[in-house]
Amino acid sequence: MTDERKGLVLLRATGVTKRFPGVLALDRVDFELRRGEVHALVGENGAGKSTFIKILGGVLRADAGTIGYEGKRIAHLDPYAAQMLGISIIHQESELALPFSAAENIFLGRQPRHAIKWLIDRRRMHREAQMWLDKVGARFRASSLVRDLSISQRRLVELARAVSMNAKLLIMDEPTTVFTEQEVEHLFEIVRSLKTHGVTTLYISHRLEEIYSIADRVTVLRDGKVIATMPVQNATEDKLVQWMVGRELKRVFPVRSKPPGEEMFSVSGLTKKGVIDDISFSVRKGEIVGLSGLVGAGRTAVANAIFGVMQVDRGEMVLDGRPIRVASPAAAIRHGIGFIPADRKLDGLLLIKSVKENISLANLKNMSHWSFIDWRREKAEAKKFQELLRIKTPSINQIVVNLSGGNQQKVVFARWLLMHAKVLILDEPTVGIDVGAKQEIYNLINEIAEEGRCVIMISSELPEVLGMCDRILVMHEGRIVHELSREEATQEEILYYSAGLHETASRTVIGES
Repeated sequence: MTDERKGLVLLRATGVTKRFPGVLALDRVDFELRRGEVHALVGENGAGKSTFIKILGGVLRADAGTIGYEGKRIAHLDPYAAQMLGISIIHQESELALPFSAAENIFLGRQPRHAIKWLIDRRRMHREAQMWLDKVGARFRASSLVRDLSISQRRLVELARAVSMNAKLLIMDEPTTVFTEQEVEHLFEIVRSLKTHGVTTLYISHRLEEIYSIADRVTVLRDGKVIATMPVQNATEDKLVQWMVGRELKRVFPVRSKPPGEEMFSVSGLTKKGVIDDISFSVRKGEIVGLSGLVGAGRTAVANAIFGVMQVDRGEMVLDGRPIRVASPAAAIRHGIGFIPADRKLDGLLLIKSVKENISLANLKNMSHWSFIDWRREKAEAKKFQELLRIKTPSINQIVVNLSGGNQQKVVFARWLLMHAKVLILDEPTVGIDVGAKQEIYNLINEIAEEGRCVIMISSELPEVLGMCDRILVMHEGRIVHELSREEATQEEILYYSAGLHETASRTVIGES
């Protein structure tokens, strides 16, 4: 008797193939999901993971191959049919309606109704939405507008919506990219609880430590093909990385060959009431300074203040020994400050514009004569940085939305390299990027520092902070509460100050005395 007949296999894909113009995204993929398992799907950006789950969710249709679900072949699959089958997906890119409340997003298209069916029962909708939000650990009201929520809070709304559908198959594409360690562990508790109720989870993540924490089996995709499937305990991290990238990675974090120079940039007393309080620090030439802390600690607010996105109540900045005033991003760019935001698609790129146009975006003034852009120079500069950073694209005229996450991030880096930014702020520079592309980004950051530029790096991945930064400033509730050198920094030390435990310990000592 087959596994399908026994009811052991929930979903089986056979020979699934998908082509896009000039790209074979999936090449005869064979794959199965067992009931009640957590199955990890890993691979580099562009390996075909997102394409595959979009086919399972009915967003895309395969060019060839079959999909069986609960022992029956599915002839036609669209998003509504997938939902009716009990397939729920949390996509890597947010699919929430920003002007609507969290409750409206959770029940979008399936709002509870009064006896008069056309009338939405809003009281019941908000009550039930709050229940689901509480279950996923959200600390905000169901009535909150999504546009007012942080990126991590929006992810919790998506998770609440998925869980509320009582899915048989939950597909999660990079769900923890903006989560703290505590939020990740809470998510894992939810996944484990769902598993005890027979729910199958297909889990996609570039963070291999998460795979070992939560998954039962793992499948590796590379260039649209299945390379291997096996129990997680049989797959070493080195072997997984080698399968993913097709080569052995010698060293994740690069070695610094030059020590930092003299002080180049400093901020003093940056304050925005209720957001950040008396932020003061300096950065030397060729130094990478990390801002660490829990989500909501104020790290991104500091970046926004320096780049002129957020106006502060008071504070000063000095660059190259001269006081500067940054009232807008345009002013920051004039002073030589660059910023790579955490959400590159929302804040960092013009997705429907070309690679060339995105690279030249911050440098158009220097490429123009009498308000006319020097097209030849723009093309030459874009081509130079495309080759220098090894941006994988058929052409510099390719629309950016068609690139993988790692290559999109390289386009943003190229923009500020072209501008010769003196100070570069990086907010989650490797979020949603595979292990191979991460290594390339780390090498690039290292090269930028060794050229004598200042780098301010914000990251929620502690190994990344420890491996890349010369100094680490730990933030808690809008303030810098501790500074650590590369030599003395540990994950435990950073977490201790990030969580505010130093304040608890101080109050305890005072109380005892």
